[in-house]
Amino acid sequence: VQLQASGGGLVQAGGSLRLSCAASGRTFSSYAMAWFRQAPGKEREFVAAITWSGDRTYYGDSVKGRFTISRDNAKNTVGLQMNSLKAEDTAVYYCAARRSVVDGNPRTYDYWGQGTQVTVSS
Repeated sequence: VQLQASGGGLVQAGGSLRLSCAASGRTFSSYAMAWFRQAPGKEREFVAAITWSGDRTYYGDSVKGRFTISRDNAKNTVGLQMNSLKAEDTAVYYCAARRSVVDGNPRTYDYWGQGTQVTVSS
């Protein structure tokens, strides 16, 4: 599976952005998908995950109620709608795929996109 993340940019605090991750491969629907982020000098942080079927979603505590993960298996895409953005959301965001149940540990993911920068100005 090859992943291509897009949609990052510069936004003011309180604003919104939508990230998208396009996946190649016919087995996309069998992968759990997740978004992680990494700010300079910090470890990679779990943001959100979604099961292969899309029936369950999971969120990191810092984004609950503000971010929404979704997927479209027909289009091989996973999205991350980010609302009420804060300066502390500034990071490089990565999409990742795992051929198993969802997990918050980035080390358990098999495939990674290249990352897209999100910068929130205060």
